[in-house]
Amino acid sequence: MSSYTEDDMEHLCYPIGRFAAKENRTADERNQDILKIGRLPAGLSEAVGPLTLEQLNTPYRPGGWSVAQVVHHLADTNMFAYLRFKRGLTEDAPQIPTYRQDLWAEQSDYLEEPVESSLRLLEYLNPRFMNLLSSLSDADFDRIFVSAGLGTMSLDTALQRYIWHNSHHIAQITSLIKRSGW
Repeated sequence: MSSYTEDDMEHLCYPIGRFAAKENRTADERNQDILKIGRLPAGLSEAVGPLTLEQLNTPYRPGGWSVAQVVHHLADTNMFAYLRFKRGLTEDAPQIPTYRQDLWAEQSDYLEEPVESSLRLLEYLNPRFMNLLSSLSDADFDRIFVSAGLGTMSLDTALQRYIWHNSHHIAQITSLIKRSGW
């Protein structure tokens, strides 16, 4: 039986809080988010780089994924995000399927692959994503896609969610590191 309360578990799951989109954002706010994308891989690498294999295989919370699974999940979801943006820019309200993240996290590339491969992938993907986003007009950020899991979403909201999602998972890892005294 866990000694964690419901509030404790909520904080372990969402250390930076749940996602809330901001409406009517300015171009400067979007540009700040685009710059954040460039810093995300280094922040993740800095957090997990010093960890041992045992620490990488430690769940960030009871019943949660291991640190390594979270790193691989970020690589996969960031690739999906990039492709969602490309489809949102080139198709009219494309339907974006969901995928079984829980089952993906049980595959050998999450359980056996060194985290360095996913860190490298993010190191190369994020600058490309930044390049794409930097070229968009304000009107482009109003374009939409329809996510099977999240509903209709503008590219501006998707950008905010992308930043939140990465920050959320990095915070889960750094919170574990702090709690564990690593």
